[in-house]
Amino acid sequence: MNYRIPERLETPRLILRLFKENDWMDLHALYSDPECTRYTLQRTLTEGESWRTMATMIGHWQIHGYGPYAVEEKSSGKVIGPVGLWYPNDWPEPEIKWALARAWWGHGYASEAARAVKHVAAVLFPDRPPISLIFADNEPSKRLAIAIGAVFEKEIEFRGVSAHIFRHSTLVEA
Repeated sequence: MNYRIPERLETPRLILRLFKENDWMDLHALYSDPECTRYTLQRTLTEGESWRTMATMIGHWQIHGYGPYAVEEKSSGKVIGPVGLWYPNDWPEPEIKWALARAWWGHGYASEAARAVKHVAAVLFPDRPPISLIFADNEPSKRLAIAIGAVFEKEIEFRGVSAHIFRHSTLVEA
């Protein structure tokens, strides 16, 4: 398969790569935690649902030629969550998405990974930078979007819930 973005990115502390078969086990720490799924799925997932969610992200790469990466923390080898480009059929536009298991919050991993994705997004979408679609009450995600240079654009109703669109710029800071 010829992907439209690199299959692997590296940052000082992270490897962003395509998902592998057993990554769902690490992802289940994210999807089985009610605090981690509070704003997105609004419920926890079973092991089977976590596996299918990972399979959906793999399929996204096959359909669009880009998708969410498995974010692997270098020193532990653990997959800490998905970060990458996301554009399901009911999304308003392509977005940069992020979600990390709670054990990895507060260490700057989400912003480190999202900045790496922002670099490839600037090349892939030079004329219309991607968004981040964030439910209105998800303050931590809004703070992260702003921290990596996204700007609030508008409020929309998405799946019956108020959501904010943050637009990422084409300018990428180092």
